[in-house]
Amino acid sequence: MTIRLFCVATSKSDTPIIAQMQQIAGEDLTIALQLGGTDAAFKGTSLSRMNRKRGTVGHLMDHDRYRGAAQALFRQPRYLQAMEEFITHLERRNENNDLRPHRIHAMQEYSDYFHILADAMAAKIRESGATHALFFNVPHLAYDSIAFQVARAMGLPTLVLTQSLFPAQYFSMGDPADLGAFAPRDDAPRYPIDKQAQLDLFYMKDVKQEPSPRGRVSARAMLNLAAFLITRRPRAALNPAYLRRILLRMQAIYGGLPNWRDPFAKFFHDSQLDYFDHLVEHETAPVDLSTPYVYMPLQLQPEMTTASLGGIYTDQALAIERLADMLPEGVRILVKENPKQGAYMRGPMFFHRLKRIPQVHFLPSFADTHALTANAQFVATVTGTVGWEAVRLGKPVLTFGRAWYRSFPGVVEYRDGLEYAEVAQLTWEHAALERAVGDLLSRCHGGIIERHYRKMVADHDPEENAAQVARSILDLLSGRAVPTFGSMGVQGSSDAPGAL
Repeated sequence: MTIRLFCVATSKSDTPIIAQMQQIAGEDLTIALQLGGTDAAFKGTSLSRMNRKRGTVGHLMDHDRYRGAAQALFRQPRYLQAMEEFITHLERRNENNDLRPHRIHAMQEYSDYFHILADAMAAKIRESGATHALFFNVPHLAYDSIAFQVARAMGLPTLVLTQSLFPAQYFSMGDPADLGAFAPRDDAPRYPIDKQAQLDLFYMKDVKQEPSPRGRVSARAMLNLAAFLITRRPRAALNPAYLRRILLRMQAIYGGLPNWRDPFAKFFHDSQLDYFDHLVEHETAPVDLSTPYVYMPLQLQPEMTTASLGGIYTDQALAIERLADMLPEGVRILVKENPKQGAYMRGPMFFHRLKRIPQVHFLPSFADTHALTANAQFVATVTGTVGWEAVRLGKPVLTFGRAWYRSFPGVVEYRDGLEYAEVAQLTWEHAALERAVGDLLSRCHGGIIERHYRKMVADHDPEENAAQVARSILDLLSGRAVPTFGSMGVQGSSDAPGAL
């Protein structure tokens, strides 16, 4: 069978993999349509930023007119949920969060763009004659989200890939809703897990877990401030009193946070000042581990781990509220902010919601996450890596989203009516966890599809990796291999609260 592939691959590291796929498959594979960088038919980020940057064929919205091509999506029972997901993913590019934002402000405009883009995307997929769809990551950037929603509604078998935390291993699935869902075999080979060993997470290497010297305003922060003033507040930039207020607040924020924390190194917006003022207020808060508590560290947003895999619990305050409802009297919730978080989804109302919950105690940045995990009754998270760290230690975990480890012993998925004791009193054999991990690894595929994870492999060979990954993707698309989770072309396996 000849596969005509609709492919969403934005990273430059995906290009050699696609080239290898074509070389290996020959006439059995045609790239019917690709959404990605400037070397693809259409540039994906131009649809999220709403600019005119073009791909090799042009811009997806060239000669735009209504086609009626996305009615299969609009008539689905989950139509409103799909639109809300798209809006959540697109909102990360608004002017409060991005230096090069789109210009949508009102909810109706988001809704209008959802319908326009879905129709245009469906028309291009239909014209291409695509028979299958491939996504090199879980859709979470708006343009890939709408592409996935449309492809599924049109009946295309979909294959979604995502890198794992195991060196040179990646997961595959037909639908992100299936991530982590499998039944571990009792006879699976054991993957040895040292309870005392801490995970070496390369993306957290600069984060300290103890009190540190206070920081100073960085050069990068000043450059981002200048970019903000030039693009957003050109008149205010000429007002010395305004500039002085901004600089004094920045100095107070840096002086109140540890020196490894650079709040404005990536982006500055004056709306962020309130957020970091709030964090500084908690830097002197006590860390009391002497009485019972559940530890819930917040996850970084915007990220795929909550925006796509969290379902309704992309609103992490909602997860904390649900957690509070199930706790007995005397059990606290210790909440720690993600050390790389900015003001996105952390407005004053978010913290007011947490303050209204008597059990919640907000922790300073230096609180040791390892000690917090070890002494907790259990750890709660949407999909965070802290859950994997906890269950390795023999600590129960409560998840609210589609965590990749959610089928492991020691992990409980939140449901209505869940009781505290069902999680806190959970026990399991360490050998059962090792077998579950071994079983999962037997379902994985070798190779690196996300360039940042090259750091986990000392002798990475890009050419050999591209060939290895290309072969495994072709096996999945052709049916010679089965996905890690679920199956291609089948809707997500779970209808639990918060399902995608």
